[in-house]
Amino acid sequence: MKADLLARLQSARAAGRPVALLTRLSDGAQHLHPEDAAPTPLPAPLTEAAEAALAADRAANVEHDGAAWFIQPHNPPLRLIVVGAVHVAQALVPMARGLGFAVVVVDPRRAFATEERFGAGVTLVDEWPDEAMERLAPDSRTAVVTLTHDPKLDDPALEVALRSPAFYIGALGSRRTHAKRLDRLAGAGLTPEQTARIAAPVGLSINAVTAPEIALSVMAEIVAKRRGAALAERA
Repeated sequence: MKADLLARLQSARAAGRPVALLTRLSDGAQHLHPEDAAPTPLPAPLTEAAEAALAADRAANVEHDGAAWFIQPHNPPLRLIVVGAVHVAQALVPMARGLGFAVVVVDPRRAFATEERFGAGVTLVDEWPDEAMERLAPDSRTAVVTLTHDPKLDDPALEVALRSPAFYIGALGSRRTHAKRLDRLAGAGLTPEQTARIAAPVGLSINAVTAPEIALSVMAEIVAKRRGAALAERA
């Protein structure tokens, strides 16, 4: 790999930008997608294969114009930011970790966000949610879920998340609660197009009642959204 390509790959990874490295096996020629889209874009079949590899998070081999190519995706780590160290969060965290998500729990109430309640391997942040979210900088591989039911904690986190490329944003609460939330967010300058990204009530509709059931519905919706499943789309 040439030094300039390696530097660009490292820069993309450091910035959390998903990129795919394409290598032509016959001569070692390499391209970085989508960084090399200009001035000469890759042929459409290679571009489509690179996008598919990124979406599946899996390396792939492809033939194009008589040449074999190897495509290696370089995605940022999957991450789940949970605002509110509540009972649902306690059930949600191990599910998310089991599915390969790095988990961050944000709650300024230090008695709630403890290692005793969430175990080792979980990042616990006791800053106010808006400050924490600005620092954590959700990217396109980040899901954000607010669970406190407290507008002073949930709303500031949502304001940051909705201005980010986070692939999933969910908020706990009834439809009535969410309607009031939308009014508050509109007052804070968020547009209807932005607030439409919020999955609320959070989670798939499975008539969940208990904290573990709610956590299951949330995690299922996050996976569905990430994989582009139709059941993740709301009317």
